[in-house]
Amino acid sequence: MKSFITILLLSPLLLSAQLRVGSIFSDNMVLQHGKPICIFGKANPKQLVAVTFNGETKSNLVQSDSNWIVVFKKQSISKLPQSLKIESGLQEIRFENIIIGDVWLCIGQSNMEFPMTRELHFKDEKNNSNFPLIRFYNPTYAGKNTYNIAFSDSIVKKLNAKEFYEGQWQICDSLTFKNMSAVAYYFGKSIFTNTDIPIGLINLSIGGAPLETFISNQALKNSNQFSNKVSGNWLTNSSLPIWVRERGSQNIGSLSSVLKDDFGKFHSYKPGFAYDAGLTSLIQFPIKGIICYQGESNAQELDRVYEYAALTQLMISNFRNKWKEPKLPYYFVQLSSKDTLKYKSEFWPQFRDQQRLIMDLVSNTGMAVSSDLGFKNDVHPTNKKEVGIRLANWALNKNYKIKIIPSGPLPIKATYRNGNVVISFNYLSKGLLTSDGLALRGFSLDGINDSVATIEHETVLIKSKTRPEYVYYGWKPFTDANLINSEYLPTSTFKIPVL
Repeated sequence: MKSFITILLLSPLLLSAQLRVGSIFSDNMVLQHGKPICIFGKANPKQLVAVTFNGETKSNLVQSDSNWIVVFKKQSISKLPQSLKIESGLQEIRFENIIIGDVWLCIGQSNMEFPMTRELHFKDEKNNSNFPLIRFYNPTYAGKNTYNIAFSDSIVKKLNAKEFYEGQWQICDSLTFKNMSAVAYYFGKSIFTNTDIPIGLINLSIGGAPLETFISNQALKNSNQFSNKVSGNWLTNSSLPIWVRERGSQNIGSLSSVLKDDFGKFHSYKPGFAYDAGLTSLIQFPIKGIICYQGESNAQELDRVYEYAALTQLMISNFRNKWKEPKLPYYFVQLSSKDTLKYKSEFWPQFRDQQRLIMDLVSNTGMAVSSDLGFKNDVHPTNKKEVGIRLANWALNKNYKIKIIPSGPLPIKATYRNGNVVISFNYLSKGLLTSDGLALRGFSLDGINDSVATIEHETVLIKSKTRPEYVYYGWKPFTDANLINSEYLPTSTFKIPVL
């Protein structure tokens, strides 16, 4: 960002009203095509702010609350670098190398944050990562990689909405992509290589973050089901994940200098905090859609597991209302497979099934299955390439109208007839098969014992002398279930009634 040095010579009174823009703006950014472009920031009330972009200048007065916004008409996709100039009085800000394409917001916890340097294919990808038309905003945040100990004073000072995230847009190349979200990188690369549309990726993920931090306090308050999540001190609120509260207490519990409000001390796990720190500043910044890889922190207690689909529905509604886009795309990753006491994965089958139900609850959503990619003893599977591509398949199919199968088999229904449980599926492509060519695995009629299952045309059959209440698939924390479609995409964990 460039600005006139005359700003430095202004009096302290005028300096306090210095012309500013939202933190999302910087050199190398991507602006969303096909939607009005909003440039916004703060300045002295009643001053005139003039913005020049793509050969057009527009102006507006700063409001009494010091906020200003200038809106340009919809722009077409543009790979040609453009500049943006903002002026007010003697102050000027310039941004360079701006392109216009599709902007995707990336949220979640450590598996979305997981950088390319740790990804399975990093060495091979390093020499093929120069994409000038893929840009990413990958800010660092206060408390990143600080676990099980009290936060330092320098971290505490940044535990507020204005200073929590710090970053700027970067062009994707072999150096910058190292710290980029691996899932976001492969997602963006797949979209770009299939559409030739410039791609911007905004990564606001936070290691260990519960879903509640990405939802506004107001949305939680207004919810009959979830208003208890913003009642009293969040560190002692039993309606929030216990692991999250324990980690929060380790970081800030003994510190008196942490800012707080009616719901307790500020922390990135506090309900509404990431929303206030990251999302509120983006509401006026148009985006194409959202991808999410989150859930580990909400999957350790059954009460939290069985509310997750409805909680996600609330979050998506919150986003769509704020962006005023009722069909804003939302694609997410289903948790992988894992079986360790350390991460309390005993409820992961139920959780994966709750994630599957999100697609039934909320339109214009899609789920990337990853249970076939998990590590038994590690919560962080390293094959993010396949995860990113599977997420991109949904966007390519739904939003870019590319003829591609976006998902592995998803159950439609299970019926009992002639001594067989018959399970039908959608997203078959050219049919069902097993991932390893061996006998079908992963089915159960009681959720405990394995059942012999066979593929019959476009269905799966399980012999049973009586009609069971449910049929289960992949119902283990770490599953070796092997049903796929002809696109080699895996079937979701599920539990459905037998009719």
